[in-house]
Amino acid sequence: MTGATGSDGVKSVRRALELLQLLGQQQEEGLGVSALARRAGLAVSTTHRLLTTLEAQGFAQCDPDTASWSVGRAAFAVGAAYGRRHSFTGPALPFLRRLRDQTHETANLGILDQDRLVTISQVESREIVRAIAPPGGQAPIFCSGMGKALLATWPDAEITALVARVGLPPMTPRSLTTTEAVLTDMARIRQRGYALDDEEHVPGLRCVAAVVWAPSAEPACAISISGLAARLTRDRLDQAGQQVREAARQLTERLGGVAPPGASGGPRPD
Repeated sequence: MTGATGSDGVKSVRRALELLQLLGQQQEEGLGVSALARRAGLAVSTTHRLLTTLEAQGFAQCDPDTASWSVGRAAFAVGAAYGRRHSFTGPALPFLRRLRDQTHETANLGILDQDRLVTISQVESREIVRAIAPPGGQAPIFCSGMGKALLATWPDAEITALVARVGLPPMTPRSLTTTEAVLTDMARIRQRGYALDDEEHVPGLRCVAAVVWAPSAEPACAISISGLAARLTRDRLDQAGQQVREAARQLTERLGGVAPPGASGGPRPD
């Protein structure tokens, strides 16, 4: 009997966390109970019970006028703690804002976490139609500009091993799907000093990214801009790449970072 109760409790926690993730994927408008129930594959009564439990703890909130649900203040506080683990998040914000103003595109900061790219900070473009991958969002490493910028700092043997471990499931027709294609792309990234996601993650979106180095001469994070391919056109890519690369170099310097010999993004060791 105790085991069954414990199992039910774990299931409820998992379902509540799934609802919290669904709420976190919304930009401005919330979601009604019925819509959340459909997306989560739960009964409406179960969804409402879990939401009211989350609300009582401050992780969800309901707009009484629209009966729509969104994340609560406690969820923000917990999410912000993830960013605070990385001391570069705060110092990066002025560089993200400057990059946004220079390029008019959304500027992002990301790290690798369990073989995926996680966006941990962002300054949105002021354009009406813009690219947004909210902080906490994840992307496959081989389809992400920031992921590829960080991956290019690895030896080819480690990259090949990662391909063997996680595979190369295509997200779009432009995604990299062979180890040879990945290694060729890595060589280009090292040569020019920035990475491209050329509609490889989401059709119609491009991302330009560069690596930021830590004082240990290890990659700390990556910085990028993302925007519509119709606006971030091919004839803009190299200029954008140089702007992102310079922002990464300045942030590296601000963090006291050191790029290894032959790498881009900051002062070299003596």
